[in-house]
Amino acid sequence: MILVINTSGVGLEFVLDDKYKHVDTEKQSVELPAACADFLTACGAKWSDLTAIGVVVGPGSFTGIRLGIAYAKGLALGLNIPLVPINAFELYLHDAPDAFVAIDSGRGDFFVASQTLAPCTMTIDDVETKQMECPRTVGHKPFNLGNAVKIVSEKLNSGVNEPVVPMYLRPSYAEQNKNC
Repeated sequence: MILVINTSGVGLEFVLDDKYKHVDTEKQSVELPAACADFLTACGAKWSDLTAIGVVVGPGSFTGIRLGIAYAKGLALGLNIPLVPINAFELYLHDAPDAFVAIDSGRGDFFVASQTLAPCTMTIDDVETKQMECPRTVGHKPFNLGNAVKIVSEKLNSGVNEPVVPMYLRPSYAEQNKNC
């Protein structure tokens, strides 16, 4: 069984095979361990049933991404199972491979990517121009986290061992304001 954890946005999200749960919380760090254990129990699963863990590495909340990765790494290490990174662009492009992905960063710009464009940030003016190169634009609605199980399985079967590191597309607030 593959467990997927997403802490990159608001609240917590989990997927286990075909089961999904969203937990509304303002304190991800406090709720994550108990919510994850409760989700497994509700699914009738035990920690020992897990064969791999997938974790969303971004883009998204700077602190949320770090929290999810740290928790997932601890679980995977303790259970001696693989940990696989997934980014939001992979999740969007899974359902719409020909799309331009534009995710509002909440800071006046967008996180963007497509099959032909590496993940980066863009202003709205650049997005309006660049998105015309693709037949459609996605990112204005949440991605389907259920696709993560298939993506994790494909990555495991490919034999490629990706490092699980945050996908930061720009500096944090602290890095931007370090000279203030």
